[in-house]
Amino acid sequence: MGIPREPCTKQGLRRDYTPTPQITKSYLLGALHDATSHRTTYRIATKYKSYARVLQKGIQNLKNHAWIYREGKHRHLWIVEFSKTLLHNSSLVSQKDQREYVCGYFDAEGGVAKKKSVRYYIYFAQKNKKDVQMVKDILEANGIRCGILHNPSRKIDPLYWRFFIRASSYELFARLIGSHHPIKKHYLRMKI
Repeated sequence: MGIPREPCTKQGLRRDYTPTPQITKSYLLGALHDATSHRTTYRIATKYKSYARVLQKGIQNLKNHAWIYREGKHRHLWIVEFSKTLLHNSSLVSQKDQREYVCGYFDAEGGVAKKKSVRYYIYFAQKNKKDVQMVKDILEANGIRCGILHNPSRKIDPLYWRFFIRASSYELFARLIGSHHPIKKHYLRMKI
C-alpha cells in the first residue's frame, strides 16, 4: 500500500493536484435559490459544466449521491441532481453557516463584473424581496457595506430586486464570503 496522495511541499503543488472546495449544507441551501424542487430531488441548473462538477464533488464529499446531465441536446445547460434527504432539517445556526449560505446564494443569484471595460461591481439579484433582504442583512452583520435594496425597473419587472456591494467592501466580501463557482472565484480573486 502506498501513501495517500498529497501536495508536494518542496516544489509547490503537484501538477495533478486540484483542491476541492468544501461545499457545506449551508452553501447548498443558498445555491437552491437557482434550483427546482421535485418530489424527492433538487435540481440545480448551470451553464458551466465546471461548476456542476464542483457541486457534484461537494455533495459526494457530504456522503450523498449526485449526478450531472445535460439538459437538451444543443443547450449549454447542465443539471446537478441530488436527494432532498441531504438537506433535511438543515438550518443556519452559526455565523459561519450564514456566510456559507450567502456564498451559495452568490454563486446562484449573484453577479460580478467580467469585462475590464466596465466599472467593477458585485451584486445580488432575486425576485423574492424577503430572501434578498435576508442576504443583505447577513452581509451587513458581517461588516460588509451594501447599497440600497431596490427595484431597477418597475415597468419591466416589478418583482425583481437587487443590491450591490460597496467598493469599500470588495476585499472583505472576497475574503469572508468568496465563491466556489470557478468563473466568479476568478474575478473575486482579483480584488484580494
